[in-house]
Amino acid sequence: MAWYHTYFEGLPQKAWKLNQDEEYTEYEVDFLRDTLDLQEGNRVLDVMAGYGRHALPLADQGMELTCVDLSKEYCDELQKITKQENLSVNVRCEDILTSSFEPKSFDAAYCFGNSFSFFPREDMQKFLQKIADLLVDGGQFAIHTENLAESIFPNFQIRNWMPVQDNIIYLAQNEYHPEEGVIEAEQTFISGAEKVTHHVRQHIYTLGELSFMFQSAGLKVIGAFGNLEADPFMLGDEQLYLIARKM
Repeated sequence: MAWYHTYFEGLPQKAWKLNQDEEYTEYEVDFLRDTLDLQEGNRVLDVMAGYGRHALPLADQGMELTCVDLSKEYCDELQKITKQENLSVNVRCEDILTSSFEPKSFDAAYCFGNSFSFFPREDMQKFLQKIADLLVDGGQFAIHTENLAESIFPNFQIRNWMPVQDNIIYLAQNEYHPEEGVIEAEQTFISGAEKVTHHVRQHIYTLGELSFMFQSAGLKVIGAFGNLEADPFMLGDEQLYLIARKM
């Protein structure tokens, strides 16, 4: 079982949610709607959907969302809100790599929230191929990641820590293994007397490598941006927003 199957539970799950900026999320939702050319009634797949911070507002704007995530806590929360607000959101608490859908089920898809580095190279190629198979011809796929090689390595930190709301402290010890292209990290969350530690493996790709893998899956990269203003991605940019179209 991969590490991310059990990561988003309890304190790490709470810390992730508290660290999200609601205003920035609104900008990301606008970015998704514009770059994916989403229209009312479009069928949209949200991969690693979490608690639905992007899916819920898109559903409120008339899109039909399918959300896939492994965290039962997030899925239960998302289902509860969806029912309360009577939104068109189908929540599936499962692994996208083993989930089953009919081909060409979606007009668009996205994977946001910095979860795009979870998959090793073999699984990543399978994942991209699956997304391509699920999209209609001409359908678009957007990703966000802060773990691109061009973002990580100019300022690689072996140790770092960060305060989170509600008196939660996050600490990380990072080690890069170049032969695998992997950062192994020991991540610790502390809140009062509670302490949770996870061992994490983040797979680091270059933009060129990602572009090749997308192309191999039948997804043509049509935009690689360093911010939500759609400025071209440059070496040292802290994040990547990538848009691809099914060929």
